[in-house]
Amino acid sequence: MYENPMKRSKTGGERHKGRVVAYLRVSATDQKLDTQLAKVKALGNVDRVFKEKASGLKHDRPALAECLAYLRKGDTLVVTRADRIARSAAHLLTTVQHLKKGVAVRFLDQPELNTEGKYANFLLTVLAAVAQLERDIMDEKRRDGIASARANGVKFGRPRLVSTKLQVEAKALKQSGIAMPEIARRLNLGVSTIYRLLAEQKEREGA
Repeated sequence: MYENPMKRSKTGGERHKGRVVAYLRVSATDQKLDTQLAKVKALGNVDRVFKEKASGLKHDRPALAECLAYLRKGDTLVVTRADRIARSAAHLLTTVQHLKKGVAVRFLDQPELNTEGKYANFLLTVLAAVAQLERDIMDEKRRDGIASARANGVKFGRPRLVSTKLQVEAKALKQSGIAMPEIARRLNLGVSTIYRLLAEQKEREGA
């Protein structure tokens, strides 16, 4: 349903009329938006509906991006649940803070999260704390994973570009009298890499 978003003010100028904008999302292409759409239509005053079929974990959600860009001061964004627009507490906090200046967010199935409610400021404080906790947990898991991998002999950093097989091939080509630039071309390596791997080969044979 659409209506003119602009109306005349008493002074004759035009001012923006707050609109109700809905965003609906399901994760898979074979899922339907019918349930969410029915809840939104029950409001009876929705000006525009944005629909998307994409995983909530995806960073790139074109319909959501278009929806957020469409919203203006005085508008209300309607979703059925918080996980329809956000993939984490941190993402929800960022989205709500981005819209906070003049744009209300209404969660049909979770009215306690509505940004126009009396607990709105408290909600943002809690979301910020949960978002920081999520980041701390992620950082801790990453550090623990790296430590565990190192304990099991996993080496981090840039992988070696030269294998023992290439070292042997380079040595054979050198012994046959082929020049370094030609060896590098045949093995698709840099000349400096050829010098290094030959030196490593010689050192290993002398060990």
